Amino acid sequence: MGFGVVLRVRGNYACFTRPEMKAERVSYDVITPSAARGILEAIFWKPAIAWRIDRLHVLNPIRFDSVRRNEVSNKVSTRNVLQAMSGKKVALGIDASDTKERVQRASYLLRDVDYVIEAHFDLTDRAGPGDTKEKHYNMALRRIRKGQCYHQPYLGCREFPLRFELVEGDIPTSYYTGTTVDLGFMLHDIDFADGKKAVFYRAVMRDGVIDCADCLQAGAAA
Repeated sequence: MGFGVVLRVRGNYACFTRPEMKAERVSYDVITPSAARGILEAIFWKPAIAWRIDRLHVLNPIRFDSVRRNEVSNKVSTRNVLQAMSGKKVALGIDASDTKERVQRASYLLRDVDYVIEAHFDLTDRAGPGDTKEKHYNMALRRIRKGQCYHQPYLGCREFPLRFELVEGDIPTSYYTGTTVDLGFMLHDIDFADGKKAVFYRAVMRDGVIDCADCLQAGAAA
């Protein structure tokens, strides 16, 4: 295992969308490992390192709110993108102010979320001679302590920004201490080395903690 950090993230709302829901957005019960990795990469990312999520702590009780939001009904055409890449002048934007492009959809969101992310990073094959674990570890700690980030990290959707801080003492007690909750199969991450293959795992929360590695192995065995 490489050098690790313990990061606490909080927000008023979150939406970690279930991929099986096509029209409406319905959130998973808790944050996914891929969303947690995205938060860390928003704070500190380099080609020389790869973040690995070890454990997720769910501190607050899981609560949902149902809201309606304005969204666009279409996506940018893949054909137009390919034409633009070949040098042709085509329209790539979507005008969100156009009433024909707008649609109101229901969303089932998490509210008042509070998580602790335990993660470490490994060096990748793109690391150079000057890329040491100690160097990147100290850079990551410095950025987290100062509240710096490359872009604003968010909780599933860009509309839901978060507050983050480094946990340097004891991890706060979870609301779910003393209980075991089976959250079912959840998205773990996308395996880009295998043609963007979605990897799922059986998320079991014990005392408010999801051990991602153990749950991933158990899901694979099942």
